[in-house]
Amino acid sequence: MSFEIKELAKIKAKNPILIEGLPGIGNVGKVAIDFMIDSLNAKKFLEIYSSSFPNSVFINEDNLITLPKISLYYKKTKNKDLIFLAGDIQPIDERSCYEFCEIILNIFKKHKGKEIITLGGIGLPKIPKEPRIFCTANNKNIIKKYKTKELNEKIFGTVGPIMGVTGLLVGLAEKYKIQSIVLLAETFNHPNYLGLRGADQILKLLNKKLELRLNLKELEEEIDDIEEEIKVNAKKLNKDKVIEVEELLNEKTSYIG
Repeated sequence: MSFEIKELAKIKAKNPILIEGLPGIGNVGKVAIDFMIDSLNAKKFLEIYSSSFPNSVFINEDNLITLPKISLYYKKTKNKDLIFLAGDIQPIDERSCYEFCEIILNIFKKHKGKEIITLGGIGLPKIPKEPRIFCTANNKNIIKKYKTKELNEKIFGTVGPIMGVTGLLVGLAEKYKIQSIVLLAETFNHPNYLGLRGADQILKLLNKKLELRLNLKELEEEIDDIEEEIKVNAKKLNKDKVIEVEELLNEKTSYIG
């Protein structure tokens, strides 16, 4: 098993905070991290490729093939330095996930990393109207730091194991003496559902606690547009079903008659 690390630029980070948001339930973490990277115009400084990533390729905006990769981005804000961990995939098995997390932690340690925040979703059988945010951590002090009235720390019994990089990175960070927290937003547990509202709730919390000055209005408008489109499609679908049922009934009636 091999990991290829491609350094794109040198950075000089001072006690940075690492924020992870890889694909998962509802892609809550990915939506949130991509929004922060775009909004803050964070600079990509490192790419990681591996044979332990999914055996597939992606098509980019230029209609060309790209290999799956996970990237690190850097942004120096007025108050702090941030490193973002983002990508379209996760390691495919347990061993590769452990190795990948160790690589990230060693890179972060070299930059004298201060703390880690990982983002994810909690799958529900129905779409939550107002997603709640839960947290857990490897240190009680970091929970106090990010505590708000919206953040629920009573997570035991609410979720099972936290799978993948989102959970393991925080667990392994303890031996590196890096305090870390997991933020999980409720979302609909369906492979095709995009947890935008859950991501929005997490972004609001991080915007406040990290003083990111994000303009979340754009995301909220996009959420409203998507939900309106879903409602229109749902009405059309229901109408089509009614027509279909009526046609079947007519056929059945004609047949019996």
